Amino acid sequence: MTTVILLRHGRTTANAGGILAGWTPGVQLDEAGAAQVAAVGERLAPVPLAAVVSSPLERCVRTASAVTAGRDLELRTDDRLGEARYGDWTGRTIKELAKEPLWKIVQQHPSAAVFPGPEGEGLAQTQARAVAAVREINAELGPDAVWLACSHGDVIKAVLADALGLHLDQFQRIVVDPASISVVTYTDTRPFVVRINDTGGDVSALIPPKKKRGRRARSSDAVVGGGSGAPA
Repeated sequence: MTTVILLRHGRTTANAGGILAGWTPGVQLDEAGAAQVAAVGERLAPVPLAAVVSSPLERCVRTASAVTAGRDLELRTDDRLGEARYGDWTGRTIKELAKEPLWKIVQQHPSAAVFPGPEGEGLAQTQARAVAAVREINAELGPDAVWLACSHGDVIKAVLADALGLHLDQFQRIVVDPASISVVTYTDTRPFVVRINDTGGDVSALIPPKKKRGRRARSSDAVVGGGSGAPA
């Protein structure tokens, strides 16, 4: 079972200002975001990671760099984990965009939403590329790996919707706050969503147990009745 930790970047100046940043270059973490990133780096320090892969945008690279600090890991970037391409909506205020006819589609029928302009993409395209990236990296790293993907709110929500077996039209029901972690474990037959929007919980359960000779491989079956949880 391959486990991916989905980390959203820390709060940015655009987040605080209610601006849809998209792929705008130079968007930086604000003071609160810098503190969030430092905290999440310390929080995840005990978890052995096989790889850290980030959106190429500055806010994610800075966030992911806090996780790789002190590790013998090279930070990788992958455009497929980049923000949704909002096209002509990029750089506009959320308050202004909420008055656009497309806003209702983004809220109520996001699988049909295609952002305007030559650089715009559909949210279904965003989901397809992000899920493809996660699954490709899973296959590359192997079934016992724990790795981290640093990305953006809508992208992480889209990956979680896929893992939950939800239609993309339901992804607006998922909340992913700045610097939160969400965790998905992928098996041969299904993903298990372990955490969503965790901004401060204990992470010891994410540390893989030591391998023991003769130990039975973990099953892809769900535990009937809910199981006993992570070892204390």
